This record gives sequence, C-alpha cells and structure tokens, in this order.
Amino acid sequence: MRRLLLAGTVLGWMGAAIPLGAQDAPTRVILFIGDGAGIAYWTAAWMAADSLAAQAFPVVGLVDTQSSDSKVTDSASSATTYATGVRTYNGAIGVGPDTTALETVLEVAQKRGMSTGLIATSRITHATPASFAAHVSSRLLEWEIGKQILEHDVTVVMGGGAAIYDAAQRPDSLDLRSQILERYTYIETPLELRSLELDTVRALFGMFAVSHMPGAVRPEVTTRQEVIPIPDGESGMLDSSFTVADTAWVPDRSPTLPEMTEAALRVLDKDPEGFFLMVEGSQPDWRGHGNQPLATVEAEMLDLDRAVGVALDYQARHPETLVVVVADHETGGLALQFDSTGTFREAYTTIAHTAEMIPLFAIGPGAEHFGGLIRNTRVGELLMERISGSSMRSAR
Repeated sequence: MRRLLLAGTVLGWMGAAIPLGAQDAPTRVILFIGDGAGIAYWTAAWMAADSLAAQAFPVVGLVDTQSSDSKVTDSASSATTYATGVRTYNGAIGVGPDTTALETVLEVAQKRGMSTGLIATSRITHATPASFAAHVSSRLLEWEIGKQILEHDVTVVMGGGAAIYDAAQRPDSLDLRSQILERYTYIETPLELRSLELDTVRALFGMFAVSHMPGAVRPEVTTRQEVIPIPDGESGMLDSSFTVADTAWVPDRSPTLPEMTEAALRVLDKDPEGFFLMVEGSQPDWRGHGNQPLATVEAEMLDLDRAVGVALDYQARHPETLVVVVADHETGGLALQFDSTGTFREAYTTIAHTAEMIPLFAIGPGAEHFGGLIRNTRVGELLMERISGSSMRSAR
C-alpha cells in the first residue's frame, strides 16, 4: 500500500500537464479539510490504526500554504484560497487582498443548480466553513458570517455554533432560527440525527453545540492506591502507600464526523444536478495549538479518516465523484519521537501554525491534476475548474 501512495504521487506529476476535458467534469465534489493536519498528524493516524481510508487514494501531493501577506497562513486565508483560487491576507473570509468579495466554488456550484453542503466540528461560522459561504473582511465577524451562510441557502449545514442563530445571543437580536425552521429540517442532538428518515429530508440544518463541538476524545482519570515496602532502621520494613492516577481517553464527540458526512451525502445525493460538499475536521489544529497528548491527535485524525472512508464508499458507488483531502496548514510543528525515558510520544516546536507543506490526497475525475508539489492557489483553481468546467489557471 505504501508503494501505491508513491506511485500515486508520480501519476500526479504526470497528470499535471493533461488538459481539462469532459472526463474531468465530476458531477459531485467532496472536499475534506483537516485543520492543522500536517504530515506528522497523518503519520500519527497511520501508526494508531491497522489501516487508513487515506491509503486508497491513487494521487498524492504536497501543498504550499502561504497567504498573500505571510509565509505562515491562517485558516481563513487558506480556506478562502481553496474556495476561490486566490491568495489573500490572513483573517480574510471570501475576499481578496483588497477586501473585494471573490466568487467561491460553493457559489459556482449553486449557479450550476447543484446542491451544496458545509460540515465542521467547530462552529459552522468558524474560518474554514465560513470562507466558502461568506464575504467579510475579518474572520472575527461571526455574527455576520452566520447570517450570510443562511442567506446562501446551503442545502446541508452541520456542526456547532447554535448561539450564532439565537436571537437572545445575537447583538442585533435577529431571529435567524425561525428562518432555519421555515426552510430546513432542524436538529440539535445526535439522537435526532440518527432518527431522521433521510430519504425524505430535502434540506438539513444541524447545530450540535452552542459553540464548538466537543473533541473526539476526553480524558477520564481514575486513581488507585499502590503499596510498596520501604526500609525502616529499627523494625525492618514498613509499608508505604501512594496514589497513582491513570488517564484513559474516551469518546466524547457525538455525532461523529463520519455520521454527519454519511447523513449529508444521503441528503445531497437526491439532486440529479450533483453537489459540492466541504467537510472540515476542525480540531487537529486545536490539539496542535495546545501541544496536547498524542492520543488526542490520533483520535481527531481517525475521526477525519473515517469520514473520508464514508466518502470513498460513496465514490465507489458513484465514480463520477471527485474526493479531495487536504489541510489548510500545519499546526504546532508536530514531531513523533522517543523522549529521554524511551517513550514514543509527541513533541512540538511551537503553539502556532507553521509554514510546513501539507499532504493532499485525491481520487475521481480529474484527480490526477492535484498531484505533485503545488500551491494552495492551484488547489482552489482546480476545484473551481471541476465545478465550472472551464480552466482558470494563472501564474499566481
């Protein structure tokens, strides 16, 4: 399988010169963004699982993630570049370096009559999902972003951020929830999602947390008493007890990213014109920012990879589907190594983003164009080309 990945990279290089043609025009496009998920993050997932869905991709590449104003991008700039094919400044949401609104791939898909979807394990108004369906000068303007996402009439929206749509929480007191209820099947719990008759759902809006969704796992600490004998100068040996804390990592996110992806695909699949779906595994980035234990990185990455597996199963049934998996940037400068005690563990160089190139995986019509070493602008251009059917390659 490792040889397959290497071969895919070579094929990607070869495919870069193939002109856009009819065989490159998928009617379904699924884009996964693993926030912060650099090479070491995928390595952690690889070592934690017997196999990964990502192994099935025949095309692999590396992406340069710079923004227009920095060698180290943020999520807003990077996602906007994927959404539009244009590099912009850090913090920008759907706008160019001059703050002019840029057309996104989601908007182009809607113009073609395709259904659209946005999924995230963060607030749905956070930088990455926002960049596909909003146009504001700063990622901090989430109240406005929430309104614009609703105005875009996205077919499927799932993630966290219920407070953004609550009139009692909004500074402008707008009652956005009543608009959602008029146009969508609205759900707030995992049980509601699992109970839906998805074959009858035409538009779905799921808000599973007031703010961000929980992490993939949480620590569960238990304590136990250990007794050891210690020498006593007068009576020989005495027993000494001490408390030992054991930490286990237990699942905490519900619904999971694979469950949301499966539900979205079942709703979007009804559209004969096809669809564009963006799925963000938002929280590998947060594990990097917090320099958190390797187990938390593994859990986030495996949640993402299982969602990718759902999309690959769909792609196998619908070969006209293009699936692309990428990251917006790397976070933390994560390395995997042995420490001074001989324990294999995580090591970080920073709590911030890095300029490290990130991996990309692709399968489906036109996938070969995504291979090799490419700029993030080219990823955005290629996504736009797959949806619009026309070339937009530039010298950027």
